[in-house]
Amino acid sequence: MDTDRRALSQLSRVSAGDRGWLALALGAGVAVYAAYLLTHDYPAYAGGMYVQMGEAIVANGYALPETIPFYANGGVPFAYPPLGFYMTAVLRDVGVPPVVISLYLPGAFVVAYLVPYYAIARDLIGTPRLAGLATILFAVTPTVLRWHLSAGGFIRSLALLFALTAIYASLRCFRTGDRRWLLPATGFFALTVLTHPVYTVFAGLSCLLAYVCVDRTWAGLVSGAVIPVGAFVITAPWWLQVAATHGVDVFTTASGTHSGLLGGPDRLLSQFVYPVGEESAFLDVELNAETAFYWLAYAGIGYAAVARRYLLAAWAVTASYVIGKNRFLFVAGAMVSALLVVDAVIPAIRRRAGDADVRRLASLGAVTLLVLATGTAGAMYAGGALDTAHDNSSTQPAFMDAADESAMAWATANTEPTARFAVAGDAAEWFPLFTNRSIVLGPWGYEWKDTEGYYEEVALFKAVCDCRNATCLTDRLASANRHPDYVYLPKGDFTTRGKEDSMPPAALARIGATDRYTQVYENRGVAIYRVADWPSNASAPRAR
Repeated sequence: MDTDRRALSQLSRVSAGDRGWLALALGAGVAVYAAYLLTHDYPAYAGGMYVQMGEAIVANGYALPETIPFYANGGVPFAYPPLGFYMTAVLRDVGVPPVVISLYLPGAFVVAYLVPYYAIARDLIGTPRLAGLATILFAVTPTVLRWHLSAGGFIRSLALLFALTAIYASLRCFRTGDRRWLLPATGFFALTVLTHPVYTVFAGLSCLLAYVCVDRTWAGLVSGAVIPVGAFVITAPWWLQVAATHGVDVFTTASGTHSGLLGGPDRLLSQFVYPVGEESAFLDVELNAETAFYWLAYAGIGYAAVARRYLLAAWAVTASYVIGKNRFLFVAGAMVSALLVVDAVIPAIRRRAGDADVRRLASLGAVTLLVLATGTAGAMYAGGALDTAHDNSSTQPAFMDAADESAMAWATANTEPTARFAVAGDAAEWFPLFTNRSIVLGPWGYEWKDTEGYYEEVALFKAVCDCRNATCLTDRLASANRHPDYVYLPKGDFTTRGKEDSMPPAALARIGATDRYTQVYENRGVAIYRVADWPSNASAPRAR
């Protein structure tokens, strides 16, 4: 017990000494958050369905709804972990606008999760300088920002906050043997389970690696088992209700999409080769502001392995490979990058420098240059001022704008509540939230209905967005048994699945010139057409 007290006391003293580096890291997080807010009137990427889920909770009297209306051609089973959506429900219930939730909330959690991240880095790589540099790198890494700073990030960044806190508490339990860490580890693991399934897998995998590398004892094994088992017991009221309502297979259906877990040899290419080169010629690698973070992480992984920092190297590779999401590479990847710079690059620079003063200036200059370069890249990425790797599309694009909001307001006021819309472009994801009208195509939420159907829906959505004439629209919608009452088409530039696209005026003129599509609304960015009829051989719409 005395040893435990001394360990905890030492941790308190260390925390006080780390405030400067943690403050710098938090400042980096605030800077990219500010760059994002200054350049975005509307949130980046998708997030409308997440807010719609909060509204469904409010409409159901705060009981867990069975379905999420208006999406996935007939509604989506409400099998998502509900914690973040209950938070959204409260915010919507007190009148906070959807755009405010999706634009401002993610960045607050992005800054908050840097605190447990710093604590983990401090534990695993040692000094405040190393931990601070790692946290700064993590705060500004573009791939991490894409998924946590954008609209849907208010769920993902909250989940990462819980997951990192659970990992830190687990690590302290394994490191010190103090079983008092079991309570916070189990509690935050449970919060992760209730927030996002992918981050639950990440937290569980991370805790397993911590046990294997830090505390391979029977006591450690018992502690490691208590954390996930306790978390799933705590969360049983939720997942038992979902299983009773939708069946257990609703979870396995969703887990089979978004590349699933593991993935064979191709996963090695998708996670470690394609991010730095073209898929069609992956040996044709490149270096730009985004891929530079990958190259630094790869070099850091190699250095960590040589330096026998096996937990860090294994964590970076395993998390990325098993989960199949590049953002998880950088949790440990930022740490090994900092380790490479401080323990290998700076000593090499110092050996080449002259006297002691020059060596100190060289070391300071190297760290400063790295922080400024990566921080600038992160801020530019957050602000949409960089092109993403390979596809020449702007980063952090907003899926809707003021023209879309005006068009959606018109649809709400001038169409029947039962009206169904085919919406081309990524504004489709936000359309049901702002209109309370159903969309007949779009992959959002489809993963909870049908594994193969999810990929078919992605392909159908892209195919319809590619249409530039009435025949194409009719054939592709009718062949999939999708028969909307209205078609909503963007004008000029828009995005499809995050990639830039364009609808020329001539295409809209061709569509509007037919008898089937009658234009009923137009503004500078949107045209809406009422559909007069469908081919006589078309069957009734079916919900999948």
